[in-house]
Amino acid sequence: MTRNQGNRSAMGVRIIAAGLLALSLSGCISLGGGGSKTAPELLTLTAAEAPAAGATASGKAAEAVLVLEPEADRRLAVLRIPVQVDDARVAYLKDVQWVERPARQFAHLLAETLRARGSRLVLEEGQNAGTPGVRLSGQLVEMGYDARSQSVVVRFDALRASASGDVASRRFEAVVPGVAPKTAQLGSALNRAANDVAKQVADWMAS
Repeated sequence: MTRNQGNRSAMGVRIIAAGLLALSLSGCISLGGGGSKTAPELLTLTAAEAPAAGATASGKAAEAVLVLEPEADRRLAVLRIPVQVDDARVAYLKDVQWVERPARQFAHLLAETLRARGSRLVLEEGQNAGTPGVRLSGQLVEMGYDARSQSVVVRFDALRASASGDVASRRFEAVVPGVAPKTAQLGSALNRAANDVAKQVADWMAS
């Protein structure tokens, strides 16, 4: 075998190995912006604690709690599910996405959980009928999958501001370990973690 033939053979082996590695990674995540040709499965958040049918609440706007949609960075301000591959790389799960923005869904989940905890009037963004007694806002820092630990993570920096000018902040987090990057497991784990954080926030708001 000549030297040129040997070089071509070695190069071919490297190309085949790289192709096999790419195929093994592409089954669950996508590093690019292109989506699957098949329709994606849709995920939504459902409140574990919610008011019973027919439940009512009333009060003055000045005594109400207004829940605002939290801020989110560009990584989370999309319908796709982020995957933290390592400290520097983020990918997105293939063939699955949120039915609407995760920050908006999380705000509704917070509002439903707060309503279920008491009779205080709880309003959501767009329902404000005056100056509320308390505003609940913040930043959705994480709501996705960590490939390194095979865990779902939801992290929320809450900001509570009263009409009198008092402001308090606190970070809340829930982690569900042992989750495979499959739609059924992922959806259930994300919903469980988001509800865990919502309950923590509700307890904090009542303190």
